[in-house]
Amino acid sequence: MQLHTLDWIIALASVAICFIPALFFGKRSGKSTAEFFASGRSVPWWLAGLSMVATTFSSDTPNLVANFVRTQGVAGNWQWWAFTLTGVATVFFYARLWRRSGVLTDLEFYELRYSGTAASAVRGFRAVYLGLLFNCMIMATVNLAACKIAAVLFGFSRWQTLLAVGLLNVVFAAHSGLWGVLVIDMIQFFIKMTAVIAAAYFAVELPQVGGLHGLVDKLSHVRGPGGLNYLNMLPDFKNNWDLAVAVFIIPLAVQWWAVWYPGAEPGGGSYIAQRMLASKSEKDALGGTLFFNVAHYVLRPWPWILVGLASLVVYPQLSDLGKALPNLDPKLLGHDIAFPVMLRFMPVGWIGLMLGGLVAANSSTILTHLNWGASYLVHDFYRRFLKRGAAEHHYVVAGRVATIILFVSSSALVFALDTAQEAFNLILRVGAGTGLLYLVRWFWWRVTAWCEIVAMISSFLVAAALQVLLKNGVDIGASQGLLLTVAVTTVCWIGTAYLGPQTETKALIDFYRKVHPAGPGWAAIRVKAGIPTGEMEEAGSFPLALAGWAAGCIMIWSALFTVGNFLYGRLGYGFGLLAVFAVSAAALIAVVRRLWR
Repeated sequence: MQLHTLDWIIALASVAICFIPALFFGKRSGKSTAEFFASGRSVPWWLAGLSMVATTFSSDTPNLVANFVRTQGVAGNWQWWAFTLTGVATVFFYARLWRRSGVLTDLEFYELRYSGTAASAVRGFRAVYLGLLFNCMIMATVNLAACKIAAVLFGFSRWQTLLAVGLLNVVFAAHSGLWGVLVIDMIQFFIKMTAVIAAAYFAVELPQVGGLHGLVDKLSHVRGPGGLNYLNMLPDFKNNWDLAVAVFIIPLAVQWWAVWYPGAEPGGGSYIAQRMLASKSEKDALGGTLFFNVAHYVLRPWPWILVGLASLVVYPQLSDLGKALPNLDPKLLGHDIAFPVMLRFMPVGWIGLMLGGLVAANSSTILTHLNWGASYLVHDFYRRFLKRGAAEHHYVVAGRVATIILFVSSSALVFALDTAQEAFNLILRVGAGTGLLYLVRWFWWRVTAWCEIVAMISSFLVAAALQVLLKNGVDIGASQGLLLTVAVTTVCWIGTAYLGPQTETKALIDFYRKVHPAGPGWAAIRVKAGIPTGEMEEAGSFPLALAGWAAGCIMIWSALFTVGNFLYGRLGYGFGLLAVFAVSAAALIAVVRRLWR
């Protein structure tokens, strides 16, 4: 791709608009770790929500969605649409509990909720496991996508791309802390959305595609492997049962509650918990998380999907993509490369905006993961176990050093990955089976730190065993592997809850008095503490939360498919779903008002 002077001007202006405001937060973030990692706990709901949605809009996301569309049709996106259940559950059951806990990071929660050596051990282990190892895997997938995009558009090698994005991201993450990340995210969100909507428009308006009507007409007469209809928003249960199980039934029945996945953690966690903890009130934590889920699942997907569908018309086969990129490293060739390939059809000026948007997409995610990972390594490992009692300035400097280490480590891992789908599946496998524990630990006193340790170990061992079998030619299937991992992990940690060492009663009572979760799971602790039933619970909060969860999920899915049906020209379905959206949105607003009151 050849960039003209106007493209460079627009691209540089987009980057400058995003990053220059962050320079003014360096002094504030350097005051303390609370400012550097949690913005002084004073973030309003709208800024927290925008930051969450900007973070999950990374440079690998459009590539991953294009891969789903080209290999499994639009219905393949249920592999992440199912996490709506997780996200909305976090809004109504967990957001206020996180904010009430008052911890700086979600790992500090372990020593608030549990007791003894096991609580400290699980906090320290997860600080390194998630903050360094898992976090580097996530950043590597994001930067892999950046490398593919740069290779397609400019012919850059991996190290050239990593050097370019690394200098930008590391400098700003280390300098400005979470405040800078939040401000950058807010501006980047609008630039990215403008760029991808433009990309979808120009892809659909290509002569060989023929607009939305031409796109739908052409793909209506095309069938993929196994008779796949690429346009269907629901899988074909009659003719393609195996695919329906993999992309729809398993995600909705098991995956959403059983799998720990960054940005969609059961019960909230990682940078989602970080934003909730940084919010200035419980109301802001709930509002920000709700806004994030609506924007994440309704506002963003269709531009990516349209580009993926248009690519099927222009480049029907993977070999067609290969012919269009004769000089591309063969290791980078996959269906996920279709998104950057389609960007080459954008006109002068818009290419510059897209370039700025791609930089923004990469940076919003990497900046968050650098700050979040550094918070784990410094606050939950270095400060807790290696050097206690030092000045706040010392820990801020340590956070900046950890930021550099994280980016260098994740960049090295980029050279071990080939596709976004490969990384997505690996993350799902490693996190399988632990999700139920993260949902239950707030509402059942029997869950202990040992349950967490056993769940992590058993999940990892089963995933490793399945990977070894796969390498030796024994493939039991992704769905069967997930179910096996969930079953083994769940049996192990529930058994530990009854048979293993118990949390000290004092720690349980202190946790209940501080967070006062609803439900019958703490009845035994209330009795031991002499607390009358209902004294510390908000009347009707649990039934209200259930109503909000149901209304929120229906609202998001109906809005998502309303947009899709109008784009397809199916007006009858579109208006019907619009009515469902209106009713569920009204119910949701009523629930939120009651909870906020």
